Amino acid sequence: MNNEMYQIVKNNKGFIAALDQSGGSSAKTLAIYGIGEDKYNTEEEMFDLIHKMRERVFTSKVFTNEHILGTILFEKTMNSKVGDKFTADYLWDNKRIVSFLKIDKGLDEQINGVKLMKEIPGLVETLSLAKERHIFGTKMRSVIYEANEEGIKEVVNQQFEFAKTICENGLVPIIEPEVDINSKDKELCETLLKQEIIKHLNNWNSEHKIMFKFTIPTVPNFYLDLYNYDFVVRIVALSGGYSNEVACALLALNNRMIASFSRALLEGLKVDQTEEEFEHKLQDSILKIYEASTT
Repeated sequence: MNNEMYQIVKNNKGFIAALDQSGGSSAKTLAIYGIGEDKYNTEEEMFDLIHKMRERVFTSKVFTNEHILGTILFEKTMNSKVGDKFTADYLWDNKRIVSFLKIDKGLDEQINGVKLMKEIPGLVETLSLAKERHIFGTKMRSVIYEANEEGIKEVVNQQFEFAKTICENGLVPIIEPEVDINSKDKELCETLLKQEIIKHLNNWNSEHKIMFKFTIPTVPNFYLDLYNYDFVVRIVALSGGYSNEVACALLALNNRMIASFSRALLEGLKVDQTEEEFEHKLQDSILKIYEASTT
């Protein structure tokens, strides 16, 4: 593990930019950005366009480590270049921003009120390549819709099984059991989720560093005591479909929880904006998210 990266992620002020849109969400992200499906014909063309969008964000003069600790990358982004450097190398060498890799392959069908992750073929090989590309950690997402004890237990078991493999291969996993913000039992889902997580933490190898990415909880500071476990490096929040304004207002109520926003970060950015317009809008989002993450 790179100690400088570890100290940044653990101790520095700022937030994590989630720029890991995959095949399932890239078309929607591009449409919001102002690039409709009529502008590309193949999946490769779509990924080229979204990489250009991400590159525009990464290379912006307002995208700096003054406010941003890290980014979450999609696998194709990890293997693409910014200028003459692989993306993670550009971010680290030029900006001292740490990179994480989204490793999940999407979600299975909903069973027992949850969507587990699909299997991740070739995981160890992917982790090995990530280390070569100077990636610090990983991220993997499941979703909880209902307060179903069996389903939530399955989500947490699967997350920690993958986390163990990731730790054993020298990376720091971000465990992301998202609770859907529209769940009618959101608070109860969070209670059951935390209970299951604590069972695993009480039996976890303390040499293995982990992180969590949660939906902003209904009860402020609900996850704060997970920091009592020394191996929990950082707890971050997903925007979960909230607008930038709402996500920031809710996040600010939670001590030591920082943002790992995607949609809320990119909100208002358009392909046809001038560089001045683009950077002004991006800076506005960055400053709002930073303030909410450090309040």
